[in-house]
Amino acid sequence: MRVMAAARTAALIGAVGLVLAACGSGGGSAPGGGAAPPAAQAYAGPVGKGEGKLSVLAWPGYAEDGSTDPKVDWVTPFEQQTGCQVTVKTFATSAEAVQLFSTGEYDVVSASGDASLRLVYGDRVQPINTALVPNYADVIGELKDKPWNTVAGQNYGIPHGRGANLLLYNTAANPTPPTSWKNMWDPASPAKGKISPYDDAIYIADAAVYLMSTKPELGIKNPYALDRKQFDAAIALLQQQKPLVAEYWADVVKQGQGLASGSLLEGQGWQLTANLANADAPGKVGTTKPTEGATGWSDTWMVKKGTANINCSYLWLNHVVSPQVNAQIAEYFGEAPANSKSCALTTNKDHCTQYHAQETGFWNNVYYWTTPVESCVDGRTDAKCIPYDEWVRAWTQLRSS
Repeated sequence: MRVMAAARTAALIGAVGLVLAACGSGGGSAPGGGAAPPAAQAYAGPVGKGEGKLSVLAWPGYAEDGSTDPKVDWVTPFEQQTGCQVTVKTFATSAEAVQLFSTGEYDVVSASGDASLRLVYGDRVQPINTALVPNYADVIGELKDKPWNTVAGQNYGIPHGRGANLLLYNTAANPTPPTSWKNMWDPASPAKGKISPYDDAIYIADAAVYLMSTKPELGIKNPYALDRKQFDAAIALLQQQKPLVAEYWADVVKQGQGLASGSLLEGQGWQLTANLANADAPGKVGTTKPTEGATGWSDTWMVKKGTANINCSYLWLNHVVSPQVNAQIAEYFGEAPANSKSCALTTNKDHCTQYHAQETGFWNNVYYWTTPVESCVDGRTDAKCIPYDEWVRAWTQLRSS
């Protein structure tokens, strides 16, 4: 998931095989049938003195303590300020995050939208009292009270940052930047045999985004809320795509090298991929958000239900979403920060422009990863949607056929 300055990527890649995606298959069941989440109460507060320790489960780059790069460290200042000694465990996929957090060994986790509801309905996390996180007031409204971080009107975490899954392309083969995903899906695509889709069940949503535009008669309003007919149409489109595919990607470095060399002509991926590829071969890889829209991601910091370190947990939530620290993380990692005051504090003054952090219109047709559930997240009450477990089964079958 995402970026750091190009010179720093080797260390992070070595740590995780470079963050596959903020979405992994398996690792827990999604809720179904419209059931309410397990009963739980948010911490009443007030937040007091820390308990002395905090165990953090995070995407690499979200809880840096100077061990990856001595110049990159927002954990040590937190320890000095609060007395909460932090241990950090990183993970490479959402599936791994859900599995690890389910052990009960960690106090807080940075969960992507395809994992967060699994943690809520799995009774692993507690509601959050946002009044006890002062910096929450400065989180942009577009990330608050969303289906991946809020259930039945109750917040279950603090938004961290966001990004879009873009169309990446080889600039030599596309002197005019493409404006559509068409070449990723059309059987007659000029990029046939040289496209690179994302290798995960959540990619089914990308097919649904394209169908929203090209087959409006299907009535898809949200790519994570697919009834049987809509889901089957998405799977059929993915099957149609298979002959076009050179490789389903899980490694941003490898994908970027392929796009730069021309062995790949187009792919779905991240700005990070282009940044890394262009660091070695400037201008070889372009990015765009096509007119049909795109999937995307927004991560949420969540707290273990029943944690003994509740004060340290809340102090951490406030720390990582503070203007200064959120700016550091966003710039190091390669994302748009959640805190509205962070853009003024990035070292690279073009960072938020590159990541469209303050361009409300850019995000209007970015559909953030959300765990698919039977109770349709598009608001329908007269239909059942296909839950995440079935997405995983269908994807596994597609990839093995």
